[in-house]
Amino acid sequence: MELIGYSICSIGSLGLRNARACVSNISVTNSFIKNSDNGLRIKTWQGGSGSVSRVSFSNIHMDTVKNPIIIDQYYCLTKNCPNQTSAVYITNVSYKNIKGTYDAKAASMHLACSDAVPCTNLTMSNVKLHPAQPQQPVLNPFCWNAYGSWMAMTIPPVYCLLYRDPLAMPSSDLRLC
Repeated sequence: MELIGYSICSIGSLGLRNARACVSNISVTNSFIKNSDNGLRIKTWQGGSGSVSRVSFSNIHMDTVKNPIIIDQYYCLTKNCPNQTSAVYITNVSYKNIKGTYDAKAASMHLACSDAVPCTNLTMSNVKLHPAQPQQPVLNPFCWNAYGSWMAMTIPPVYCLLYRDPLAMPSSDLRLC
């Protein structure tokens, strides 16, 4: 699937009520996102299964987006959701030529991956996100159990991204999708 032009991209609500979700081969390119709560988002519910793989975001311009890049494997509507060990596996997601401004009340990148089912092979290349108001302090990107690399200049740098893949991979989730 390919989205071209003005768009808001959220791959979300996967794994709701412990459901299996299988999403792959998504390409979002040449898009503009303005004054949005979320930019490039992958959202999964705890307790789900399956996988999100081979997702590419490229040539995206953002203008005052609150959460420009976000992966959330802990999605919950309340603050009292119990932590579950199963999750939709997220792998092979690339962000290339992502530029623009964000509302600096939150980090430009929020990669919250499951303790039991980490996100793997996330790649950042030529990502340049600046606060919409230059006087706002820049918050460092947030990563939790997120594995991958940044290949070209990334602003702000994603030092929190883990570089080695975890030893145990949920390969059964990929085979069933």
